[in-house]
Amino acid sequence: MLMPLLPENYLPANSLPPVFDADQRYTVDLHMHSTASDGALTPTELVKLCAERGLTHMSLTDHDTMEGIEEAGVAAQQAGICLVPGCELSTRWQGINIHVVALMPGGLQGPLVEGLEQQREARIKRAEVIAERLEKMGLPNALEKARAQAGSDRPLGRPDFARALVAEGVVADWAGAFKRYLGSGKKGDVKAHWPEISDAVAWVVASGGVAVLAHPLRYGLTRRKRGLLMDTFQAAGGQSVELVSGQQNPDSTRDLARQLVERDLYASMGSDFHFPGSHAAPGSMSVIPRTAAPPIWQHPRLVHLRDAPSGMLGPGS
Repeated sequence: MLMPLLPENYLPANSLPPVFDADQRYTVDLHMHSTASDGALTPTELVKLCAERGLTHMSLTDHDTMEGIEEAGVAAQQAGICLVPGCELSTRWQGINIHVVALMPGGLQGPLVEGLEQQREARIKRAEVIAERLEKMGLPNALEKARAQAGSDRPLGRPDFARALVAEGVVADWAGAFKRYLGSGKKGDVKAHWPEISDAVAWVVASGGVAVLAHPLRYGLTRRKRGLLMDTFQAAGGQSVELVSGQQNPDSTRDLARQLVERDLYASMGSDFHFPGSHAAPGSMSVIPRTAAPPIWQHPRLVHLRDAPSGMLGPGS
């Protein structure tokens, strides 16, 4: 059973600081998933877990969908948590699969409506390609078996196929499924259907949201290439980067912070939580170092997050 999150030197509820100080933990998690995409908990269950762990501010950022936001908003009101509507967009940059978190204080609107429909179609086509490839590698009826693992009619993702591979005994565990079949560069890693990162960022910004470059330390990029990614992202209108995503090396975090400061980018944070029992839990992430990079809640579109009441965040709430 997960223990409640009791961070050292934590700030009172609904009181977020204007700067990041050293050795400070925050009751904020702006990157998590539910059963609306590939998470294990329903939006309501996720919100309740966040409350149990002491979070005061959260965002539900399911992959390429905002279907769970309304349910999460009701639960957040009941739990006394401020919820920022959001989603996580799959994109391409120089042939690499890059994720962009869209924080949408005004909810789903504008070009993002059509963009998410485009993403849904892309996910459906991508799942068909993944299934075809896995069938050639020893998983018959891969699409049906992944659908059974999903337990709903939402678009399938790689985790659904990973669970199918484990259930059929093709691999021993989730890690083995990604290492052999679904991870970056493997046959089941299909990127061709995603939009360019600049297009996805444009959808978010034009729809009143804040685009956040997700977990930049996980793409296996050199420091120089990571900087080029940030430059492309920023040129398209992106204004924030996840300075901390789950657990990461402190030296790498400090170096990433320097790259943000060099570009005047806001710093965000998130656990990338998917399911209980994994290495991540809501609010569980490395300490953010002292840095001149401003917290994302200082962004003009999110500044009211600092003192927001419980429930779903809206413009000026």
